[in-house]
Amino acid sequence: MHRVVVLALDGVYPFELGVPQRVFGSADGRYEVLTCTVDGRPVRSEADFTITVEHGPELLRTADTVVIPPYDMSLLTAELPQPVADALAMIRPGTRIVSICTGAFALAAAGVLDGRPATTHWCLTDQFRRWFPAVRLDPDVLFVDDGDVLTSAGAASGVDVCLHIIRSDHGSEVANQVARVCVVPPWRDGGQAQYIERPVPDPAESSTAATRAWAVANLHLPLALADLAEHARMSGRTFARRFRDEVGISPGRWLTQQRVARARHLLESSDLPIDEIAAQVGFATAASLRQHLNAAIGVAPLAYRRTFRAGA
Repeated sequence: MHRVVVLALDGVYPFELGVPQRVFGSADGRYEVLTCTVDGRPVRSEADFTITVEHGPELLRTADTVVIPPYDMSLLTAELPQPVADALAMIRPGTRIVSICTGAFALAAAGVLDGRPATTHWCLTDQFRRWFPAVRLDPDVLFVDDGDVLTSAGAASGVDVCLHIIRSDHGSEVANQVARVCVVPPWRDGGQAQYIERPVPDPAESSTAATRAWAVANLHLPLALADLAEHARMSGRTFARRFRDEVGISPGRWLTQQRVARARHLLESSDLPIDEIAAQVGFATAASLRQHLNAAIGVAPLAYRRTFRAGA
């Protein structure tokens, strides 16, 4: 069983501390989730209570994946306190490491993120860049997957990155089932905008939600902006603006993400030829599917199918 160890630091945010257990723990026994602190003692939370755990830092030596949830912004430092540094040093080489929100500060201070792409909460961008110029920070995305190190933005993006890991480990069918159990969206691409200026539309304005649901049900059609706008009964300009206000990315980019997600599911769960999958998800040709899948996850369709089935 894959062991996930969550390291609770002083000032930990309770919501994000519970995310790994809630998400990984809903994957039908595929993961074991355990929590530790740097000394095995209770830690203060960012709320008005302390948290008691059963394990000390030695548990990190047994982890397949380590998750570092965020901790109080007032406790952030450019250099790690020695107990935290000693705990992180126990993580075995090759262990997958994941941070949520300010957890990226701990990884950056430990040098784990030097030369790597990473993200953290958008409001901490300037401070992060001043302290850790060697990190290739992208503050505009929900999460960054750099292989054995993944970093995510605030709060709900911790759910996104955990679902992404389950999808990478076990495929979209398992990840979708976990999302249903947790009652969360099954798919928010890491490149989606982290900060949306107007996330809640004016009550007097129409939403694009119904049109998004219609588009997902009709991915096989050659949908264009004009088709989406017509379904929403808006002008193309108004629809594009309102869509970006609600979703954070353009309609075209969102459609591509949905098509790639559906293609991945079909590659995992069916023996359909690549041409047929391309047609079902709305890519004009198998070559177009190969291009978009390679851009999204760096592999061709047949290689993805072989890799996933070998892993399964």
